[in-house]
Amino acid sequence: MPESDLDLLTRAALAAGEIAQAYRARGPQVVTEKPGGAGPVTEADLAVNRMLEGVLRSARPDHGWLSEESADDPARLRTRHCFIIDPIDGTRAFIAGDTGFSHSLAIAQGGTVVAAVVHLPARGLTYAAAAGQPATLNGAPIRASAARLESGASVLAARPALEAAQWPGGVPPLTRAFRTSLAWRLCLVAEGRFDAMVTLRDTWEWDVAAGMLIAAQAGAVVSDAAGAGLRFNAPHPQTAGIMAAPPALHRQLIGRRTAIAPHPDPTP
Repeated sequence: MPESDLDLLTRAALAAGEIAQAYRARGPQVVTEKPGGAGPVTEADLAVNRMLEGVLRSARPDHGWLSEESADDPARLRTRHCFIIDPIDGTRAFIAGDTGFSHSLAIAQGGTVVAAVVHLPARGLTYAAAAGQPATLNGAPIRASAARLESGASVLAARPALEAAQWPGGVPPLTRAFRTSLAWRLCLVAEGRFDAMVTLRDTWEWDVAAGMLIAAQAGAVVSDAAGAGLRFNAPHPQTAGIMAAPPALHRQLIGRRTAIAPHPDPTP
C-alpha cells in the first residue's frame, strides 16, 4: 500500500529532527543573514532543507515545492499539490540552544492544507493532522480549549500584537505569553495549553500552513488577522496575520479588531 501523506510527512519530520539535533549538539553556525532583518540562516537550516526536498519530492515528484530555504519556483503554482515547508521554525531559538524550535511540514491541495506535521525534536513532540481526521500529539487526539470569554483567556503573541493601536474595539483582556515558533504556537492552541494565538504581521505560509491545519482539526477557528479564511500556495506566499482560537473567543477577538465588539456567546 502506498505511504499516506501523513506518514510521509511524519517520517520526513523525524529525520529532520535527527539532523537538527546533531547540529544543535555541536553548536550550529550561521551561514548568512536574510535581507531586511528577516533573520539568520544556519548550516542546519540548509542541511534539513536539502534532506526534506530529497525525501519528499522523490516520494511525490508531481508536487510543487515552497520552502523558506529554497529559491521560489513559480512552477509550484501550476501543480495541484504543493509541499509547504519550514525546515527550522524558530531559528533564533535554535541558535540560542532553546528547545522551542520546530520542523513544519504541510501539503496543500488546491489552496487548502490537507496534511500537516509539526515536530519539536528537542522536546519529543510530534503534532499531526490530516483533512477529516483528528489532530494528534504523539499519536493521541488533542482538542483546543473550551474558552468562550476573553477575560482570563491566555494568548500566545508578541508584545506589539497587543498594542492599543492594533485594536479599534479595545485591547482584549488576555494573559499574554510568547513562543518563538509560530508553528508551535498554533499547536499549543490545538493542544489546549493556550486559548489563542495572534500575530498581526504579514506571515509567510511556511510558518503557519502546518500548524493551521492542526489547530483547525483540533476545533479552533483559524483565520487571518481580519477574520478572513486562508488559502495557501499563493503567488506571494504570505497571509495577512494569523488568529487562532475556539469559535466564541475567535468571534470576540475579530470583533475587537474590526471595532464591532460582540456580546459574549451565552450558549453554555
